[in-house]
Amino acid sequence: MDFAPSPKAAEYSARLTEFMEEHVYPAEPSYEAYRRDRGWADNTVPPVVEELKAEARRRGLWNLFLPDADDPAHGLSVTDYAQLAEITGRSLDLAPEALNCSAPDTGNMEVLHLFGTTEQKETWLRPLLDGRIRSAFAMTEPDVASSDATNIQTSIRRDGDHYVINGRKWWISGVADPRCEVMIVMGRTDPEAPTHRQQSQVLVPVDTPGVKIVRPLPVFGYWDQHGHCEITFTDVRVPARNLIAGEGDGFVIAQARLGPGRIHHCMRCIGVAERALELACRRASTRVAFGMTLAEQGVVQQQIAESRMEIEQARLLTLKAAWLIDNGGVKGARTEIAAIKVIAPRIALAVLDRAIQIHGGGGVSDDFPLASLYAHTRTLRLADGPDEVHVRTVARQELRPYLSRA
Repeated sequence: MDFAPSPKAAEYSARLTEFMEEHVYPAEPSYEAYRRDRGWADNTVPPVVEELKAEARRRGLWNLFLPDADDPAHGLSVTDYAQLAEITGRSLDLAPEALNCSAPDTGNMEVLHLFGTTEQKETWLRPLLDGRIRSAFAMTEPDVASSDATNIQTSIRRDGDHYVINGRKWWISGVADPRCEVMIVMGRTDPEAPTHRQQSQVLVPVDTPGVKIVRPLPVFGYWDQHGHCEITFTDVRVPARNLIAGEGDGFVIAQARLGPGRIHHCMRCIGVAERALELACRRASTRVAFGMTLAEQGVVQQQIAESRMEIEQARLLTLKAAWLIDNGGVKGARTEIAAIKVIAPRIALAVLDRAIQIHGGGGVSDDFPLASLYAHTRTLRLADGPDEVHVRTVARQELRPYLSRA
């Protein structure tokens, strides 16, 4: 296995690092001040976001998540892009969106690229690729355990030339953003079909009658600018042409969407951990207690070392999963994808926790980004399936050869 970036990826990495240092990090105070002044629950887009997008596009740092087979102009493999995603994870609020590489848009664009009709691509994919609109993915429901997607109860019923949607969703990221114009909604089209053929996915414009954004949901008291919302669908009618692929294809689409997306999430987690470790080292080097800097204290040295070792382990496992996707597809990397979805957030949280400890009271305040990063990283132990589901996948794959002999 070779995880070294291609020459093109190495060049992108250098350009992206320069963009982060010259534009993204300096923009963080402006972004935070704008949101603080308007109230954290306000979903208005800080102007600096569009400024960063324009600069990133001018530099050719745009839509880098697209695989090389889909966009030869970039020529990036999943392994190549993974290393760029890590860099963007160092500034979660700004960098991914500046590059038009933020969730849930990346996954939705991949779905439309792989499964969309010509009309769907022209209507929704093109403006998403251009960064003119944003989107959401509506799967999780409050009334059932959505970790088992076969539980999903939202009804998508065919009625002539339309589908009628009824149901309730929550934790739908991005839908409160004023630029969000469309959702991909997953629901049940045929309750009598085999278990994994009951669900379908359909495009639903946010302004369709019957769509109601009930409320945004905070994460440990933090309000995401894009919103994580509860939504109800009451007799929502959309044209039958809004169906993605065919009826019963919902699970196939979801698996195609989530595999590479988990690589993105996990590498951004590693970027979060690297930022936290960097902050911890700076704090330890300048803070004095008991006559010496924290960096000279043995207990702090151990915390720093443990963090470095864990980050390296998580990075190598994630890059292995990316390499396997590149060389054998998502199916061939199933175990590794499940494993990194558990390991990367777990390690990022451990590193963040140590960094918070090293910062003392400042670590749990908003004077440093650690508390916010911890809160939002903690959600990744639930998003795209809770840890327990992925541990179950790893266990089943590991045990399969032995159980088949029994």
